[in-house]
Amino acid sequence: MACPDRWHAEDPGVSIVKAYRPRGSRRAATIAVCAVSALAALATGCGAAPTADAQNSKAGKAGSAADLGGMDKLVAAAKKEGELNVYALAPDWANYGEMIEAFEKKYGIQVNNENPGGSSQQALNAAAKRKGQPRAVDALDLGTAYMQDAKAKQLLTPYKVAGWDGIAGGQKQADGSFADNYGGYISIGCDAAAVKTCPETFKELLKPEYKNKVALNGNPTESSSALSAVFAASLANGGSLGDVQAGLDFFKELKQKGNYVPAESTLATIQKGETPISIDWDYLNLGYGDKLKPKGVDWQVNVPEDGQYSLYYNQGVNKYAPHPAAARLWLEFVYSDEGQNIWLKGYSRPALLDKLEKDGTVDKVASAKLPEVTGTPKSASPEQEAAAKEKVVQGWGKAVG
Repeated sequence: MACPDRWHAEDPGVSIVKAYRPRGSRRAATIAVCAVSALAALATGCGAAPTADAQNSKAGKAGSAADLGGMDKLVAAAKKEGELNVYALAPDWANYGEMIEAFEKKYGIQVNNENPGGSSQQALNAAAKRKGQPRAVDALDLGTAYMQDAKAKQLLTPYKVAGWDGIAGGQKQADGSFADNYGGYISIGCDAAAVKTCPETFKELLKPEYKNKVALNGNPTESSSALSAVFAASLANGGSLGDVQAGLDFFKELKQKGNYVPAESTLATIQKGETPISIDWDYLNLGYGDKLKPKGVDWQVNVPEDGQYSLYYNQGVNKYAPHPAAARLWLEFVYSDEGQNIWLKGYSRPALLDKLEKDGTVDKVASAKLPEVTGTPKSASPEQEAAAKEKVVQGWGKAVG
């Protein structure tokens, strides 16, 4: 599964992946969180306060594990810190539950996962506002537009993981500030019991039979997944990666017809029957299907042929990380063969899938569960994402308000 250089200006519309193959089963895991009240957290944060010069420590300046003397030294330094602060990593999102559990078990480092249901914008805000605080975010997982924003705000510090050379050139920043880690496709999930005929295209979503049934996973002014749904809708309605106005117009029409539901689509809202149709990442919709099947819900998932859009989420180290070694070890883990296969088990496509297949280290059972997709899904460049985000922030309220 080749990954073209999706950041090349000469060909900004090339898909990040040639074939569509989402993941296997995902299981939620218990995530370690701060056992303090919200008020106490505001005052003190989780765990012991880091040293004031964490940013200027050897770990804080390390651009690779080699700068610390190798992986063993990085592991030792991270274990000494004992904690890792992350933000908005939902356990059922791309198999994050298993990812966090595996990291904690392997290294004995407590992961403090704040606001697991939060958005990319909220995670970015937390990183920007907590400089120098013990509860500052150590490592960031953001959609491209938000990671670009983090870089522009000088919140990132370069770090190249051991597998850096295996990441395609168009999937990483040359300076090491961030890189693609896992990704997926916009899809349409549907409760086949609540909907007579499940829609397979954006055009079909406008039919009167879907009144009060269609929802997004979040607000596109704050959420990368919802913003990507606008991209997909734009492509399905004559728009382009460079101008998503057609996507805004689509959701405006969807709202006018009474089909759009403003509630954020989650597993809970689906189970309650509040959002029987959800436009979301394929790996989330497929994961919902796994969880809903034992409850007797037939959750069907389709990647719309008229709006095929793909996106990777990125990982980066916060320049102001209070646990700089743990932050770097976290990146090493999520880009390792073990970490990449955990993403694969969560139906998402790991950035290093080609390497896993070439080296014979891929989880073949999980890989075999990834369905095919016809056509060539498109993916926006960082610049196109940033422009789309600005346009959507200005126009979303007018479209569906």
